Amino acid sequence: MNARNCRKCGKLFNYVSGPPICMACREALEKKFQEVKEYIRDNAYATIPQVSEACDVSQAQIQVWLKDERLQLAEGSGIELACEKCGQPILSGRFCEKCKNSMANQLNESIHHPQPAKPEPKKKDQRENPKMRFLG
Repeated sequence: MNARNCRKCGKLFNYVSGPPICMACREALEKKFQEVKEYIRDNAYATIPQVSEACDVSQAQIQVWLKDERLQLAEGSGIELACEKCGQPILSGRFCEKCKNSMANQLNESIHHPQPAKPEPKKKDQRENPKMRFLG
């Protein structure tokens, strides 16, 4: 059993995976996420500080949801995210599509693909049947 203290409320809980928060705090966070999602749907051009104040959620948490691609911004919204590699504006996540594809191609090229073993050519002195032979 992996027992930890919740980062939000301090309560001891059995940690399995994901963020180190208890189920009660996880459910409360999910409710806040749904609230933020609805607010952004209704107010597509709201800025992060406006969303934060209206929904009583930290700006950092909103940024996390955007980077995790759980939230997506409307085109022309007041919130600007930039690709972490090239700086192009994006609607959610950490990288633009061009950089994602580039990184995926680089990763794919770096993976070693095993080549089938080539048969070695037979030497002249090797025979098909290497048994000892006697002359009679």
